[in-house]
This record gives sequence, C-alpha cells and structure tokens, in this order.
Amino acid sequence: MKYWFLLLSILAISCTSQKKTPMPEHEYTNDLIEETSPYLLQHAHNPVNWKPWGEEALQQAKKENKLIIVSIGYAACHWCHVMEHESFEDPKVAEIMNTHFINIKVDREERPDVDQVYMSAVQLMTGSGGWPLNTITLPDGRPVWGGTYFKKGAWIDALKQMADLHQKQPEKLIDYASKLEQGIKATSIVEVNTEEVNFNKEFIDSSVNEWSTHFDHQKGGTKRVPKFMMPNNYQFLLRYAYQTKDEELLTFVKNTLTKISYGGVYDHVGGGFSRYSTDDKWHVPHFEKMLYDNAQLVSLYSDAYLITKDLWFKNVVYETLDFVSRELTNEEGAFYSSLDADSTTAEGELEEGAFYVWTKEELKRLLEDDYELFSNYYNISSYGFWEKDNYVLIRKDSNSAFCAQYKIDNKTLQAKLAYWKNHLLDERSKRSRPRLDDKTLTSWNGLMIKGYLDAYRVFGEQRFLDAALKNAEFIKKNQLNKDHSLFHNYKNGKSSVNGYLEDYATIIEAFINLYQNTFDQKWLNASKQLTEYALTHFYDKEKNIFYFTSDKDPDLITRTVESSDNVIPASNSIMAKNLYLLSHYYDRSDYKEISKYMLHNIKPEIKSYASGYSNWLDLMLNFSFDFYEIVIIGENAKTKLKEFNTSYIPNKLIAGGISNSEQVLLKNRFVEEKTLIYTCVNNACKFPVEEIDKVLKIIQ
Repeated sequence: MKYWFLLLSILAISCTSQKKTPMPEHEYTNDLIEETSPYLLQHAHNPVNWKPWGEEALQQAKKENKLIIVSIGYAACHWCHVMEHESFEDPKVAEIMNTHFINIKVDREERPDVDQVYMSAVQLMTGSGGWPLNTITLPDGRPVWGGTYFKKGAWIDALKQMADLHQKQPEKLIDYASKLEQGIKATSIVEVNTEEVNFNKEFIDSSVNEWSTHFDHQKGGTKRVPKFMMPNNYQFLLRYAYQTKDEELLTFVKNTLTKISYGGVYDHVGGGFSRYSTDDKWHVPHFEKMLYDNAQLVSLYSDAYLITKDLWFKNVVYETLDFVSRELTNEEGAFYSSLDADSTTAEGELEEGAFYVWTKEELKRLLEDDYELFSNYYNISSYGFWEKDNYVLIRKDSNSAFCAQYKIDNKTLQAKLAYWKNHLLDERSKRSRPRLDDKTLTSWNGLMIKGYLDAYRVFGEQRFLDAALKNAEFIKKNQLNKDHSLFHNYKNGKSSVNGYLEDYATIIEAFINLYQNTFDQKWLNASKQLTEYALTHFYDKEKNIFYFTSDKDPDLITRTVESSDNVIPASNSIMAKNLYLLSHYYDRSDYKEISKYMLHNIKPEIKSYASGYSNWLDLMLNFSFDFYEIVIIGENAKTKLKEFNTSYIPNKLIAGGISNSEQVLLKNRFVEEKTLIYTCVNNACKFPVEEIDKVLKIIQ
C-alpha cells in the first residue's frame, strides 16, 4: 500500500500546477485490425491509436518519449465492454490518449505473462486487481499508475494529470517506477525452504481444519460473495475426505457441488457453467462461460459421481460436455475459449445475461399447461427473481423430494424435464447469441482433454475418449514443434505466441492421462519429451521452481513465477504432480526429487493460506499416504482397466499393455494367455492376480 500513497502524493502535486490546454487534431491509426485475438479485434475500430503488445510499440514510446497506456482485458469481460463504450469509443477521450500516450491493448488470455506483471503492479498500488486492467507506464514499460475499471470522467482526469506530471516532473515518476519495480520483482520470489523435508498427515489435517472455518455448510462454498467454483479446491477436499474417511467433510463437498449445480450459475437449459456467482446462493452468475471452468468442473463432477453415485452429478457432466461439443468445439477438434457475458436484447441493447434469462410471460406462453409445474421446479418466484422482470432458473430440491411434494413419478418428471430443456433451448437459439471468443489456447485445451478423459474413465462413453483423442492430435499437429516446444495460441490456421509453462504443464498432464486411459505409449513418450523441454527452458535449478516464461522469450520487467493455485491450478503445482508421476513411469529419481523440493519450498505458504494451494496439497497426499502403481498387462488389459475404473482410487497411477514391453513398469511382467494385475507401493509389489476385486481389497 505504500506505493499507492506515494503516487497519490505525486498526483496531488501535479494537480496544483495543471493547466487546461486544447488538444490538437489527431489522425487515428488503430493497428489491431491485423490481429487474430477476438478481444483485440473488438477494439480494432476504436478511435484510439491502439497497438498490440510488442517491440514496435515499446520502441516508439522510447523514441517519442511518451508514457504508455497498457490496457488489458479479454473477450468475455463485461466491464471491459463497458469501459470501451464509455471511454475508448469516445473521440474526445481518444484524442487525449493519442496525443499524450502510446496505447497498447493486450488480450490477457493470449499474453498472460504481460498480464501477470501489470496485475502485480496494480495489486501493489491499490490492494486489489481485476479486468479491465489499466496501467500507465514509463516509456520503458515500468508502471507508475494503474487500476481496473474507470468511469470516463475519472479516466480523463487521470490521463491529464499523468501527462502533465510526465512533462513537468518526470523525475518523480522515474523514482516511483524504480520503487514499484522492486516490489513487482519481490512478488515473484519463491524462497528456498532450508528446513527438513517432512510431508506429514498432521500438517495436512491442520491446514484443512483452518480452511474449514470459512466453509458455508448451508449454501456451499465459502462464506464470501462473489462465489467462485474453484474446482481444484473441491477436487482436493473430495480426495482428502475420501482417503481420511471424513464423512462431515465429504458431506460438505457434496452439498457444495449440489448447490452450485442447482444454482443459476449452472445453465439448466443448455448445460455448462458460468464463471462465478454474484450472490451467496449461486443464483445470479456473471454470465460469461469459460472453457477452463467447464473443463475442470467436468473432472470434478465425474469423480464426485464415482464416490456418491448421484445421478444428478452424471447429468451435469453429460450436459456440460454437450454444451462444450455444441458451442466451444470446431471441426478440427480444437476447443474455443469462451462465450461473452453480454448479448443483444430484442430492443438492440447489449446487456449482460440477456441470452440466458426468462420473463414469466415468456415461460407461460412457451410452456402453457406445464408452466405451473416448471415454475415450481425452477422457482419462477421471489426466490428465482433477478431484475427487470427477469428470472434466472434455480433449483431448490432433489428430484425425489420434488416428486414427493408434487405427487409425480420420476419417469414422468424426467420426460417433462427433457421436453422443457429441448423446447427452451430451441427458443433460446432464436435470440441474439453471446459473442464467441474463437481462439484456441493450448493450456485450456489441455484442461479440456483431461475433462473428457475423466468423464470417459468414469462413464465409459467412447465419444468422450474420441473427443479427447481428436483434440490431442490437433495439438500435436498444430501446436507442437519438432524441438518439442509448444505454441500458446491458435486461430485461423495461425499460431503466433510462444508457449508458457501453463501450456507445457496442462498438455503433459493431459498426455499422461491419455496414456492411462489407452495404454498407448506414444502419449507417455510425448509427455516426457515436453517435460525435458520445460526443464531446459523454464526451470530454475537454484530455486527449484519453474518460471512462467521460457528463456527464449523477450524480457519483461520481471520473469514471473506462478506458484499459487487460483481458478486454474498454478502451472508449477501441475508440473510438480507431472514430475511425480513420470518419476514412477520412467524410474527417474531426479524427477521425484524436483517434485519433492518444489512442494517443500511452497509448504510455508500453504500453512497460512491452504485454499490458495489446494493442488499442492493434493500432491502432498501422494507423499504422505500410500501411493499405488497398478500395472495391468495381457490381452484383456483394456477390459480390466474399464472394470478397475469403476472405483474411485485417487492415490494411484496406472500402466498397462497387451504384450511384452520394455517400459520400466511393464518389463518382464507379460505372461502368455493371462492378463495379470500387479499392485506395488513403496517399491514393494504384491503377487500378481487376475481379479480386480482382489486388487481393490489390497488397496482398501
């Protein structure tokens, strides 16, 4: 916060000497029209002289000695659209920006490295962050001022003050930038933990107990608004509750997943989840739909079904994957990034949620005699009311409770639900659709491959495996280079951004999962090749952590390290888990040591903020509890695998094949005319058996 107060004092000085001068006429030269990012293209016709992030814009700022505006957002961002309409489409605002600044637009999803640097700056200056993210920097790119959304008047005032200060007292901005730069660099430092390595169960228990004080046992999630789904949090808690036989925690997780999927944050008509809930009962979402949320939630609800056998959870998985297939998948098998929160109303106004909400009159007209039953099921009442006569569909009761209350059998209810959803989906398709962000991000595609594979593992649907394989082949063909490097983005046949650690981490994880579900060795080999590339170009041997950017990327203010788990797990926590698994598959003790010491370095952070490190805690369970190597080899290996996968066993890896293999875990284990199952833990193996139930008894 000291940075913020220093800047306020600087601005106070500049305000006293500011003079209003007429702005010269300016010819607009917006350079975004040549970009592929849908977000940048949304701004391509603003009167602002926008430029994409790159050396050309930075060199121009230095040459002309101008401050830089770095404005960061993404295509589905509601408040980004609001600020664009209020400020960036206004010729008078544009004239100020064009006269005094070099203006750079950044798609945070294409350039998360740039976003991380300036997000750290704004969080240091203001104590919070979000999107749109707007910063003003020196000509060398070092930030001196920033915030998120600004109303037009506040934005104009700030621009004039900063321009005046840069002209009259540039030394103050330079001094402030130097102090802030040190703060930004400090946020990326991961200290080496010099204590003895000790991953004990008591540490995990203590972390979960502290975390649990924030649980909302009635409405699910945590006691805060807005409410984010945070899939990796509940993936860990689900596993921890199961392995420790903590029934109270398991009940909390199940209740949370039920309340989320009953709420309006889940699309009861078209399937899939919005980004977060604006209230505490998961009712009114921020209506943007992101691929990464839906990918992880498919994985989570699949595993939740495996434990609970709750058919509603299965329904959620199937409907969400139907949504992804219908609206976020192209003919190449690639997955798009998101759907906008905003869409056009019947009156031609752009409005958040317009595509998804219903009025009572609409529903009565569409459903006729079924309206009363529908309105009770989805609470077209004060409970489901949002604003402007609009309702967001939300459930309260389980199907069994609803059937008992309204004296209807479940078969009849299921038939009506299918009719209602199909009818409303057809009607909704006639509305103006939300804008689609049709770029493909390698990292998010990796998450979606895993989502499809987890659904296949649990439910055995061949089409789920087919979708995962098609996308994996797309990644190999278009995003993977001969030197085993990855591209980050893809659109219209073009990949232009070098891959980040998140791309390697999620694709390695996806390919390992592909091997575990197919026993096709090529996916495991590809995951190892990608791991070796990441170790060469991202890994810091001294700090035992991976940088977010490659050593081949141009330098930014700092080389960031992503260590805390957010709505997507940290790329470092995913990499640490990958290395742990690959150490078993390839008998690589060095991989395991790297994984162990990465976790050890993060351990002090976990103690104070467990919910921000849940994927790391999931890895800690591997070190703290028994972890099993399951090897299935023989002509019926794939059939046995499907049978084995009907049980929830999170503390295991699987290897297998149908014939002789030189792979470490398979070597010398094939026996003609038999399909044998080996169960090993801590380098000790049980005698091989042929029956799955015997393996389950060993594990359980």
